Amino acid sequence: MLKNLLAVSGAFFLALSPLSRLEGRIIEIRKKAELNPTVYFSGVPGNPALSKEIQTFLGVCGWFDITNRSDNADYTITAENSGNRIIIRLIHGKKPIAAWSLPASANSRELAKTAVDAIIERAFEQLKVRSFCRSRIAFTAESAPGIRNVFVCDIDGGNVQQITNYRTLNVEPNWSPDGRTIYFSKYNRSGISIVETTVATPRRSRIISSSRGINTGAAVSPDGSMMAVILSPDHQVDLYCLGLKRRERRRLTRGIAVEASPCWSPDGQKIAFVSDRRGNPRIFISDTYGRNTQLIPSIGNDAVTPAWSKDGKIAYAARINGNYTIAVYNPATGENRRVVELPGNWESPEWAADNRQVVCKRTTGKNSALYVIDTRTGKTRLLLQTSSRLFDPSWSPCAKK
Repeated sequence: MLKNLLAVSGAFFLALSPLSRLEGRIIEIRKKAELNPTVYFSGVPGNPALSKEIQTFLGVCGWFDITNRSDNADYTITAENSGNRIIIRLIHGKKPIAAWSLPASANSRELAKTAVDAIIERAFEQLKVRSFCRSRIAFTAESAPGIRNVFVCDIDGGNVQQITNYRTLNVEPNWSPDGRTIYFSKYNRSGISIVETTVATPRRSRIISSSRGINTGAAVSPDGSMMAVILSPDHQVDLYCLGLKRRERRRLTRGIAVEASPCWSPDGQKIAFVSDRRGNPRIFISDTYGRNTQLIPSIGNDAVTPAWSKDGKIAYAARINGNYTIAVYNPATGENRRVVELPGNWESPEWAADNRQVVCKRTTGKNSALYVIDTRTGKTRLLLQTSSRLFDPSWSPCAKK
């Protein structure tokens, strides 16, 4: 039995047979696509590299639709050289609303991130995050059977950096609330451990949990004090909370059901997780002591890998007609809708800090790639595709205003 348990990860539910029907009648609501404001950018005179980078981040930030016509654009961005500075101006209609002076000597990619972040924060004050273009996405890549390591990339899929370098499986990376460290599960000969590693170099790593059996699903609470994990010290795969600032281990579930994929509510008072306690895998919510457990409504036969946005929505992978798709449930309104229609298996959604976009894995045939879905417009974009199979995307937090 232990051998089977050690094979459990976030994907273990894919092998389970659906044994019960959905309770009640879930209505799938498809939201009409919304439109972004248009933006026209004429480029930086004499600096094609910077022009290209700014154009790229305007496109991938998800908050503008780029147009090649200046006469009908909602926003116009102009740039000019002034000595060793570059002046960026933002115009709304025909009204100038902001200007920034940036050092021309800076790295083009980093300068473009700074410029576009400033533009986003000025044009969309309701976003309430800073440095969105500087957020990063962690993921795992399989270089050989049984070998996966953790990597990070920018929001355009560029600037890929390898974080771990082990000859084993390293899965399910999750960010700390400050975006400085990553937690992941490392497979060892004797079991699975949860490891913390810094993103910045020189990298420092330490083992957080190495209980007998499974140690997976590491999800840190919004205040950084607790970690929700899946452990199996007694051969039962259950949900626990571990103290990160003081020694504490709290068991939230107990029984023959298998739990997986915990995530925290934005206020840190609840935990969503997946369980097969009613037959097929479904998403449940409990408080941080395992009380007041409730099943959340979902579309499809199975509902797995939940992710909780900072504004209270839950994204998850739902199995419909044999394939997984991405859906979003809003507890405040009861709306439950599918957000992507393209074929393939769409799994492991994780929210961006803008509470609008999710990054996920898409598998078609034997190929897997990372995609970003705009849950407002329904648009998708390819983030990253390599010769290696990609898994477990996780979007880093951003600084708050």
